[in-house]
Amino acid sequence: MTRPQLLSAFAGHWTGDGTGVTVILPPPGTVGSGEVRGGAPATREFALLEPGRLVERVDAVVLSGGSAFGLAAGDGVAELLRERGQGFPTSLGPVPIVVGMSLFDASVAGTPPGAAQGREAALAALSGQPFRTGTVGAGTGATTGTWRGLAEPGGLGRATGRAGGATVEAIAAVNPWGDVLGADRPPVERVATPFPGENTTLAVVLTDARLTKTDCYLLAQSGHTGFARALHPAHSRYDGDAVVALATGAVEADLDLLRAVTAEVMAAAIHDAVVRRP
Repeated sequence: MTRPQLLSAFAGHWTGDGTGVTVILPPPGTVGSGEVRGGAPATREFALLEPGRLVERVDAVVLSGGSAFGLAAGDGVAELLRERGQGFPTSLGPVPIVVGMSLFDASVAGTPPGAAQGREAALAALSGQPFRTGTVGAGTGATTGTWRGLAEPGGLGRATGRAGGATVEAIAAVNPWGDVLGADRPPVERVATPFPGENTTLAVVLTDARLTKTDCYLLAQSGHTGFARALHPAHSRYDGDAVVALATGAVEADLDLLRAVTAEVMAAAIHDAVVRRP
C-alpha cells in the first residue's frame, strides 16, 4: 500500500522539457481556502476558496507551468478523481474541487502542460513515488531575478515546522520577478523587465490542524507573510503570487501559533527552492 508523501496528502510531479506539473491530493474532507496578492494571477477555482463560498472541501491542488495554458492540467486531475468517485456530491455524481495555479515559463511559446500531464502527475502522487524538490514539476522552468535582467534558476521547495501538536508543511514553486533574499546573487544593476507579467510564486500550506475555512484563509495570508520575508520585491504587479492553505483536521491547534509558524515555514520553503542540489 502506498504512503502519503506530505503529511496525509499524496503528492507527485510530471516533469517535461522546461515545464512541469505538481499535484497535491489531500485526504477526503480537507478544508481549504486561499489568497492571491500578486497582480498577474493564472488560477482555477480560486473564487470558490473565499470564506463565504458554499464549498469548504478541496480535492486537489495543481501547480503548473505554462501560464494560463497550463491551467488545463487541472482538467486531467478532475477527470481522474471523478473516475475514482471523489468530489463534491451532486445529483449527477461527484464534482471534484480542483484548485489550479500556474506560473509563466518557456512552454508558453511551445507545448504547455495539459490534461494528460496533470493526470500523469496525479498518478505519480498516488503511486507513492518519492516527492522530490528542485527543478522538478511546476518548478522545472522557474527563474528568479528578472527585475535585474537575469533569469537565474528557481525551482520547487519544501519545508516543515511544528506548532504545538500540529505540523505545518509548505510547498513553493518559486518564479519571482524579484530575488530570493539571502541567495548568492552577483551584483547586477536593477533594470525593468522588458516583458512584465512573466513571473509568479505559487505555494501550498498543508497542516493536520482542525481549522475552519476562515481559519485557512488566515493561514494563507500568513503564507504570504513568508513570501515577504523571503522575496524582494514580493507581490509585484508582475507576479501572480498565490497561496492555498489546506487543513486535514486531525489535531487541535492554536491558530495564531500556526500562523506564526506558517510564515517561517513558507520562507524556508522558498529558500529551499533555490538550493543547488547535486
